Amino acid sequence: MTHDIAVLGGDGIGPEVVREGLKVLTAVAEVAGFSFKAEEYPYGTDHYFETGVILPDGAMDEFRQFGAILLGAIGDPRAEVGLIERGIIGAIRWDLDLYVNLRPIKLYSERFCPLKDKKPEDVDMIFVRENTEDAYAGMHGFVHKGSPLEVSTQTMVYTREGVERVIRYAFDIAKNRPRKQITLIDKANAVRAQDLWTRTFAEVAVEYPGVKTDHAYIDAACMWMVKNPEWFDVAVTTNLFGDIITDLGAMVQGGMGIAASGNIRPGEVSMFESIHGSAPKYKDQNKANPIATIAAVQLMLDHLGEKEAAGLVDRALANLLSGNRIKSLQAGVHATDEIGDMTVEEIRAL
Repeated sequence: MTHDIAVLGGDGIGPEVVREGLKVLTAVAEVAGFSFKAEEYPYGTDHYFETGVILPDGAMDEFRQFGAILLGAIGDPRAEVGLIERGIIGAIRWDLDLYVNLRPIKLYSERFCPLKDKKPEDVDMIFVRENTEDAYAGMHGFVHKGSPLEVSTQTMVYTREGVERVIRYAFDIAKNRPRKQITLIDKANAVRAQDLWTRTFAEVAVEYPGVKTDHAYIDAACMWMVKNPEWFDVAVTTNLFGDIITDLGAMVQGGMGIAASGNIRPGEVSMFESIHGSAPKYKDQNKANPIATIAAVQLMLDHLGEKEAAGLVDRALANLLSGNRIKSLQAGVHATDEIGDMTVEEIRAL
């Protein structure tokens, strides 16, 4: 089977880490017996400054023809804050209705965890973050901008359809996990609009009698993430809260350089990326850690139905990280292409 993949290297270190992701994808495709075609697109801040266009008309229709999108990183201090991020990442999420943000949080070795006495068996969870609504929906504005009387507003938006479909997706994951446990994270006691989450979660739970349910307010959930990460199995939460707590989770598993996410619409083209930024200071220096992008490739393979290949990538990363071959996750300790080569070597050995 051949998979068509759109590739957006983006800004900063994005093209470098994507290069290593594609190197690993090529190796695992040979081993697992499938093929892929990658089409690269130049969209990012450089392209915007050269053309005045963030994404051209028709880009989304092109993306819909692919099985998946692999994204490097977006962001450049030369551009207006959020302009390129919303114009590319946000636009793809909204226009393709990628309503699930899937973020596994998995510790491969205790030497990378900043928490005392926590081991890999203590940090193995999946966060399901709603990806198209909440305060990110774009309903905002200013009155008397720049004056002492300025007022700014941004509206949290939740729909029954949007809430239910992401909760149901999370329950489907939980029912197939060994612990069969799911936690709803919200702040419905203070943000009363989130009562919609409370009620919908309870109604959907009735359809999954084999899944144990739990609840935590977001402030308490952040506390437990640090104190007792082993309490979490599958968690489902809002767009804003999910954005925050999964970065906390990334640090628990070793840092932003190891964490990946999927922006998913089940059965349709979906986008996969590392969750770190573009780190312009490391651009073109072969210093950036590409593990997060390689992990994003693993998520992409799983979405494409290549379960064996996804398992090989996961095992290769686990072997490299649990041993001493990867000394550190910090930029510059290993060259970018060195880590890519090590991963390819491990896949072939497996």
